[in-house]
Amino acid sequence: MPEITAKDVQALRKATGVGMMDAKRALTENDGDMEKAATWLREKGLSKAAERADRANEQGAVTIARQGNTAAAVEVNCETDFVAKSPEFTALLEKLAAAVVADGEGAVAALQDAIDDLRITLKENIAPGRVVRFETPEGSVLDTYLHSQSGRGVNAVMVELQGGDERLAREVSLHIAFARPRWRSRDEVPEDLVAQERQVQETITRNEGKPEQAIPKIVEGRLTGFFKAHCLLEQDFVKDNKLTIAQLLGDATLTRFAQVEIGR
Repeated sequence: MPEITAKDVQALRKATGVGMMDAKRALTENDGDMEKAATWLREKGLSKAAERADRANEQGAVTIARQGNTAAAVEVNCETDFVAKSPEFTALLEKLAAAVVADGEGAVAALQDAIDDLRITLKENIAPGRVVRFETPEGSVLDTYLHSQSGRGVNAVMVELQGGDERLAREVSLHIAFARPRWRSRDEVPEDLVAQERQVQETITRNEGKPEQAIPKIVEGRLTGFFKAHCLLEQDFVKDNKLTIAQLLGDATLTRFAQVEIGR
């Protein structure tokens, strides 16, 4: 029998969408013949994984792993919430998160074989989603929060502060989970998006028949409302709308945050 190389296995996997072990077995059973191996996989019902790759996978789960001053939020997508709550899916998700904490975001690609194998086992289009890793410097405060619903993690938040304490970081994490800010501050909003929003508000204001001389001031006021809705530091604190998050922080500085939520 001819030698079966890693390149042969990879080529068969790419052609059929099966996992590494199934591709290797198919080649072994068929003396390394690629065409016969592909047929063998079809007969076994394994190559259907390739067809699943085009199916919508808008469900899934997210989890957080943490080790000391390093944390990671990892999302894996699938087709149904039933699969997202299964023990096999949960085990893979936790394995990926732990690997990202230990080895960085590239660890997900290194575990692609495990993802492919689960796609075959559970017969759904399973694929990694967003991956975020924080490694915080000495003296920073790191908080992580995971909201679970119906047996799966659906909303993961990570917050890094300079100054402040764990209690404050937790309050900010809970706020983010509820308020879903898109940016930390207005300085982070892309200029083209600000220009687009300004144009939309100007058009709306004109259509309302406002006096021409009043339009610039009205538009700027509405832009302020846009920033307040989407920029964390300008949002009203969910537990006390008399405080903005910037005011809640006081002398502490929110250096960064991340939110990974299923369906967003």
